[in-house]
Amino acid sequence: MKRYILHTPFNIYHFEATTWQHAVHKHTYFEIIFIIRGNGIHTINGNTYDYTEGDVFLLGPEDYHDFVIREPTEFCFIRFNESVYRHSSGEKDNGWQSIVKTLLSTSSQSRGTLVADKQEKQKLHNLLAVLEEENKRDQAPYFTIIRDSLLRSMLMILARNLFSQTPARTQTNDSAEAILMYIRQHIYQPDKLTIDHLADVFHYAPAYISLFFKKQTGESLKQYIVKHKIKLIEARLLYSPLTLAEIADEFGYTDESHFCKQFRKYTGQTPGSFRKRT
Repeated sequence: MKRYILHTPFNIYHFEATTWQHAVHKHTYFEIIFIIRGNGIHTINGNTYDYTEGDVFLLGPEDYHDFVIREPTEFCFIRFNESVYRHSSGEKDNGWQSIVKTLLSTSSQSRGTLVADKQEKQKLHNLLAVLEEENKRDQAPYFTIIRDSLLRSMLMILARNLFSQTPARTQTNDSAEAILMYIRQHIYQPDKLTIDHLADVFHYAPAYISLFFKKQTGESLKQYIVKHKIKLIEARLLYSPLTLAEIADEFGYTDESHFCKQFRKYTGQTPGSFRKRT
């Protein structure tokens, strides 16, 4: 898989596209992706999300992704490496760097856009507009200080939104879509995907939530969870260097043997043979 390299600590890439020209790829840097206008599909580490105007995504060096553009889309990519936030303007930490470090080390790829609230999205897009204007004057006095302060503000808003996402938010919505979203968000936490736990989160009887889900989606709750997990695992096998043991651990399998047995049951192949076919 191709890995894109950033040769400077920071840059902004603003462009419009009707088709996505890049193959699935990784980076050596972090990326904040703004959707200025347009819509389509964003696939991150095997997870697929619809994107639309105002959405904001955060990717790290080991995340791999691509887009399918439905309507002409205007993108803005902010790219930066660790040196930008670790040594920002020589200021004291005062706690913000530890928050940003936690943000950048927390897996957010299973959540899609990190910001749902319209006002929060608007704040981020306003900061982006200022940052782009300042970036045109990168030789002006205090540019680095202003740039780092704006980027810091963006990251703190993203952290606030990411860390405030809790299971309680789904309890007010009893639709199948809310259940599907909850499953996608917790696919790496098997203990949160048991029938009893899901029933408790969505205020259903355990027997009823299974019937409700199957009626709405056409397949059983357990089957959907396993199939979604297998699709993500297939992407790991194709695009990541992780060992089978590491993948098994990531997805909460008790051991590699159990992982291989379930993968073969649903795909007809062992994980090793699936990986070798490419």
